[in-house]
Amino acid sequence: MDRGTAARAPQIGDEFGEATGNGVWLRRYHAAAEAPVRLVCFPFAGGSASYYFGLSGLLAPGVEVLAVQYPGRQDRHAEPCLASVAELADGVVPHLPCDGKPFALFGHSLGAIVAFEVARRLRGPAGPGLPVHLFVSGGLARPYRPAGRSGTFGDADILAHLRAMGGTDERFFRSPELQELVLPALRADYRAVATYEAPGPGRLDCPITALIGDADERTSPEQAATWRERTGAAFDLRVLPGGHFYLDDCQEQVAAVVTEALTAGPGV
Repeated sequence: MDRGTAARAPQIGDEFGEATGNGVWLRRYHAAAEAPVRLVCFPFAGGSASYYFGLSGLLAPGVEVLAVQYPGRQDRHAEPCLASVAELADGVVPHLPCDGKPFALFGHSLGAIVAFEVARRLRGPAGPGLPVHLFVSGGLARPYRPAGRSGTFGDADILAHLRAMGGTDERFFRSPELQELVLPALRADYRAVATYEAPGPGRLDCPITALIGDADERTSPEQAATWRERTGAAFDLRVLPGGHFYLDDCQEQVAAVVTEALTAGPGV
């Protein structure tokens, strides 16, 4: 059960998008071949590529959006889920386009950490090059780990946490059938967050923009500001109205922030 998008819900035939020529990891929802810059988007825990359908439509044709499809979601439902941030990042990197187009990374919640780890892996001379910008949405530079929790969450813990964050249709919590479909991905993603160990000192070369909701109980502005430590370039913090899933209702504002940053950024 993916969260709906505020700007525009996927239409029939759009749900899975177009798989790019680089394999099953990336989806394109709106053609933007002439765009001068590309944005690669990473979903939250339990999420899938189609969450970014609305943002893709708002950014096209000026920005080409590719959304990451983790294993175990939608058309990849038959594949085993990956239960670590490192595995997710390592899986994405070989599938990033290497056509020379400048690109940025955008991740929400779990996706923020995966996007950061992808950026760290792109420091070498091979591959698509370095990102021109990293957008971290609703995610901590030092991931929150509840006191007393191990790397394994029970289903009841996961469901209680989802309900507390808000934004999930209440029918999901009353439907064992829907839960059976979604829980395998949620279990893997919650384990990935719980077992993630942030790297030691070290900074990216690209600017970082952190975005959070002003009512997000998971991430305060002070906590989000610790992303400043992860870059030797410019840092910006944007606080928008809403909770942890502020993006549901603030897609136009997020699109404006992305466009502003990428238009002003070097190499674009």
